[in-house]
Amino acid sequence: MLGVLAVLLLAGGVAAYAYYKDETSPTEKRGSPKVEFEPKEPRQKRSKMEERREPWPTYAYDRGRTHVSPFDHRPPYHRRWSIDAHDTLEFPPAVGYGTVFLAQQKGLFFALDAETGRVRWRKDTHRCAASSPTLHDGVVYQAYMDYVPCPQARPGATGYVIAWDAKTGKKLWKFRGAPFESSPLYRNGNLYVGSWDHRVYAIRAKNGRKKWSFPADDEVNTGAAYAKGRIFIASDGGSLYALNAGNGRLRWQAQSNSKFGSREFFYATPTAAYGRIFIGNTDGTMYVYGQKTGRLLWARPLGTYVYSAAAVWRRKVYAGTYDGRVYALDAGTGDVVWQKNAPAAVHGAPTVMDGLVYYATCSTCGSAASRAVKRGPDGTYALNARNGNFVWRFGAGKYANPVVADESKIYVTGRANLYALKPVRPR
Repeated sequence: MLGVLAVLLLAGGVAAYAYYKDETSPTEKRGSPKVEFEPKEPRQKRSKMEERREPWPTYAYDRGRTHVSPFDHRPPYHRRWSIDAHDTLEFPPAVGYGTVFLAQQKGLFFALDAETGRVRWRKDTHRCAASSPTLHDGVVYQAYMDYVPCPQARPGATGYVIAWDAKTGKKLWKFRGAPFESSPLYRNGNLYVGSWDHRVYAIRAKNGRKKWSFPADDEVNTGAAYAKGRIFIASDGGSLYALNAGNGRLRWQAQSNSKFGSREFFYATPTAAYGRIFIGNTDGTMYVYGQKTGRLLWARPLGTYVYSAAAVWRRKVYAGTYDGRVYALDAGTGDVVWQKNAPAAVHGAPTVMDGLVYYATCSTCGSAASRAVKRGPDGTYALNARNGNFVWRFGAGKYANPVVADESKIYVTGRANLYALKPVRPR
């Protein structure tokens, strides 16, 4: 009997270890460039006139959120101007109509002359902001959360999405609801935005009225990406949704890896490219799903946390991690093309411009993290997109996507400062 009991205990221990190993191991799957892969380079079709009028109209530049600049600026740069926003800049600005539009975390909103940095108009909303503005046809749209000092979710917390005249700052409308942390996306007369009330909203851009809303499984703090009539947006519950852009109906739902019955959250905005959706999760994994089916095509564990959204360019996926690494992955298979050590944690998404990958490091990110976070200086860096070789460094950076651009300059976001830099040798 003792022998039988020992065998049973051993078998139970082996089974328990196998279960634990399976639950704690990250999802890893190699993809195929022949399955739900469209090799054509994703590009938003915009005329030269549109680029001059709204050179950087929204978070990540385009509706697919590819984080690829259409402008060909290269270092070295010299400083044209800078502004102190007096508090944290968590997301980058939008640029249009000769103006840079910038939301500061503790309620200030700036409309800055793009050439001089002079304040054209300014708002003090007394609301918290952790998103980028969106521009369209002379209007700037911005999402806001609860009142300063930016507490976590509380009973009765409120927020709104607001539309201002881009030239004068005059309020056009305000859509009220729960806190909105999601960067609005404009498409075909509608704004798409997620909320803390576990819903995704389509708001009519003309008058601020609700067109539809969709119930998610948790808070929706990511921005939305658009491709082929669908909106792609993710939740704190670890779910990624594909919704019909016209009526909000669910096309499919996918989820990140479950560990002991729970999932970690998506903070990164999805990227739509090559017929796929690329999105990092705070469980440290880059997940890739088919746009049509929602099927998991590949998954690549990268580090301790992935807050960084993916930049996608020339069949490569670029992202950073909290344990201080920057990756280039094959968009078809998920294989690592190159990997470089960063000086500190990488929070925001990279920007690709003229063959260079720009990323920022964060000295204080992950202060309460339960897994490894790399400590080091704030800064902005540029690497050769082909091989990861170091090209350029700037001594300011932090949370945001590091670089947006217009025809003549780049704009670098520091912790509380915005810098306008001009190429020393313009092309």
